[in-house]
Amino acid sequence: MQGRTAAPAASSNPPARPHQSHPDAAASWTNSAGELTLPNGDLYSGTLSGGVPEGTGRYVWSGSGCVYEGGWRRGMRHGNGRTEWPSGAVYEGEYSGGFMDGEGTYTNCSPSSSYKGQWKLDRKHGLGLQAHANGDVYQGSWVQGQMEGQGRYTWANGNSYVGTMRNGLMSGKGVLTWSTGDSFQGNWVAGVAHGYGLYTWEGGGCYLGTWSRGLKDGKGTFYPERRRVPAARLDDLRKRGVLPDVSFGTGADPEPAEADASLSRRSSGLGRPPMKKRPSLQRRRSIGAAIGVAVGVVTGGPAGPEKTLKCEDTAGSSSQILEREYAQGVLISEVVLDKSLPDSPSSKKPRLRRSRKVKDAKRPGETIIKGHRSYDLMLCLQLGIRYTVGRITPIQEREVRASDFGPKANFWMNFPKNGSPLTPSHRALDFKWKDYCPMVFRNLREMFKIDTADYMISISGSDALRELSSPGKSGSIFFLSQDDQFMIKTLRKSEVQVLLRMLPYYYRHVHAYENTLVTKFFGLHRVRPSSGQKFRFVVMGNMFCTELRIHRRFDLKGSSLGRSTEKIKIDENTTLKDLDLNYSFYLEPSWRDALLKQIEIDSEFLRNHSIMDYSLLLGFHYRARQNLQIGSSCPESILPDKLTVLSEAARQ
Repeated sequence: MQGRTAAPAASSNPPARPHQSHPDAAASWTNSAGELTLPNGDLYSGTLSGGVPEGTGRYVWSGSGCVYEGGWRRGMRHGNGRTEWPSGAVYEGEYSGGFMDGEGTYTNCSPSSSYKGQWKLDRKHGLGLQAHANGDVYQGSWVQGQMEGQGRYTWANGNSYVGTMRNGLMSGKGVLTWSTGDSFQGNWVAGVAHGYGLYTWEGGGCYLGTWSRGLKDGKGTFYPERRRVPAARLDDLRKRGVLPDVSFGTGADPEPAEADASLSRRSSGLGRPPMKKRPSLQRRRSIGAAIGVAVGVVTGGPAGPEKTLKCEDTAGSSSQILEREYAQGVLISEVVLDKSLPDSPSSKKPRLRRSRKVKDAKRPGETIIKGHRSYDLMLCLQLGIRYTVGRITPIQEREVRASDFGPKANFWMNFPKNGSPLTPSHRALDFKWKDYCPMVFRNLREMFKIDTADYMISISGSDALRELSSPGKSGSIFFLSQDDQFMIKTLRKSEVQVLLRMLPYYYRHVHAYENTLVTKFFGLHRVRPSSGQKFRFVVMGNMFCTELRIHRRFDLKGSSLGRSTEKIKIDENTTLKDLDLNYSFYLEPSWRDALLKQIEIDSEFLRNHSIMDYSLLLGFHYRARQNLQIGSSCPESILPDKLTVLSEAARQ
C-alpha cells in the first residue's frame, strides 16, 4: 500500500497520512487466518487476495496509532472507509487509490470543527460545508483545498458574505452583509472592495460609486435616508453585470442605506469580524477638517479580512442627494444634485462645497488649466500623491527604521491611462511614478502636524495647482496648492541625491528641534510621463500660508553683493533682498536669544552637510496700514508697535 505523508495546510483538514508499506513486500509477511504483520510493525486484519488486502479490512499503523477500517483494492484503500487519528480527528467517506476521494466527512478533534462535502486526492474539491470551531461557517465551492467559486461565508456574529471566492478570498462580485443590516454589494479583489459598488445602511441611505483597494476613489452618488436609488438604474447595473445579482445574497432590500465607509483589509482570507457600530447619517463635520472618524475596526481571524469603517460628514441635510468625489477614501468635493423634499428649501442650481475659503487677496501664480504646458504634469503629480498617501496611510504608525531610508525603501508604480488592478483610470498620459522613502515622509508629515485629509485635499483635490510665473535662478518650476498651504518644486537629479543622503540626519534634526527654521519637507517623488522626460520634485510647506496678510517678504542671505531688488514698483508678491531691508527689530530678550540660537543651530546643521546656498525667509504683516505704500520703496523706519514679524525660516 502506498500513501503520502504531506497534509493540507489548513488546520481543519485531516492530519498527515501515515506511511504505508507496499504489498510487494509480502515475502516478509506472515500469513495467518487473514492477518498480516509488516516488518515495521503495522498490522492488517481482513480479506486477502494474492497476499495483499482486498475487500474489507482493518489496518493499524504502529508508529502513529492511526486506524483505518473499510474497503480495499489491490492493497490500497478504496471504496467506503473510516480513518481515525490519535488526536481524535475522524474521516468517514469515500476513498480511491489510497486517497480521500469522493463524498466524505472530516471531523476535527473538536466536534464543532468539521467539513462535509467532496474530496479529491486528500483535498477539499467540489461542493462542501466547512464549520470552524469559532462558529464561522463556509458553504460553497472548493478547488484544491481552497475556497474557490461561488459560496457563502457566515461569521459567528451573524455577518455574512455571499458571492465569488478566489484563493480563499472575496474576489469577483458579492454581497457582504453585517448583522446590523448594513451591506456592501459590488466588486471585490483579493478580499477588498475594488470597482463599482453600492454600500447601504440599515437605517436608510446609500452610496453608489467606485472603490479602489478598499477605499472610495472617484465620483459617486449619496442618497439620504428618505431617498432611494432608482430601481431602473439598479436593474440596469445588474443586467450589465456591474453589480451582483442579489437574488443569491441576503435577500434584503438592496436599495436602502448610505455608505460613508472605507473597506480595507490588512490580513488575508476570511475571518471573524466583530460587531461594528452603525454610523449616524446626521453627523456633521467640516469638510476641511479631518474627515474620517474611525467608528469600528474589524479584524479577521486565522483567515479573515480586516475592515475599517469611517463615518464622515453628510455635508448637508438628510434629504439631499449629493454627488461626491473621493481621493483614496478622502472626501474632496461635493455637489448638491437635488434637495426638493418638502422640508428642504429649493435650490436653483447645484452648489459646490469646498474644503477651504478662497482668499480675497490676489494670489501669486497662474492657475493651470487644460491646454497649459504643465497640465498633464499636474495631473500626474496629483494622482501620484493621491496614490502615495492612500497607500501609506493605512499602515500602522511606527518609528522609522534604517530600512526606511535608502534605495530599497523607494517604491514605483505604472499608471496606464485606462487603469490597472492597482491604479484607477485617469485623464493624463501613461506615466511611471516613483515614491522616495514614503514611510519617512509620512512620519515627517505627522511630526509637522499635517493632517492627511488636508494634505490630499490641498494638493490632489478638485482644485488645480498654480504655477509661479517667475521661477528661481536654478530653473526649477514652482507650483502652489490653491489654498497656498503647500509648495512643490522640481529638482535636479543631483539635488535629489543630496536630499536623500542627508534625509536621516534631517529627520533626527527636526525631531530634536521642534522650532527649527529649516524648510519642512513632506514628500519626494518622481514622474516619468510616456514622453520619456523625468520630473523630480519635492513637496514643502509654504510658511506664508497664514490668516494674516503678508505685506512684505524678504529673502536674506547675509550678503550685500547683488542683494537688492531692481523692480521699481513693489507689491505684496515681490521678494525683497538684504539691501532692501531698512527695519530695526525690537524683540523681548528671551525671544531674541531663542531666535538667534535656533538660527545658529540650523546653520550649523546645513554647514555640516556642505549646504551653502541657503537663506532666511522673512514675512511682514503691517498692523498700521498707512505705513504700507504700494508702489514705493520700503519705508526707512517703522515704530515697533506698528509692525508684526510673521515668521522666519531658513531655506535651501
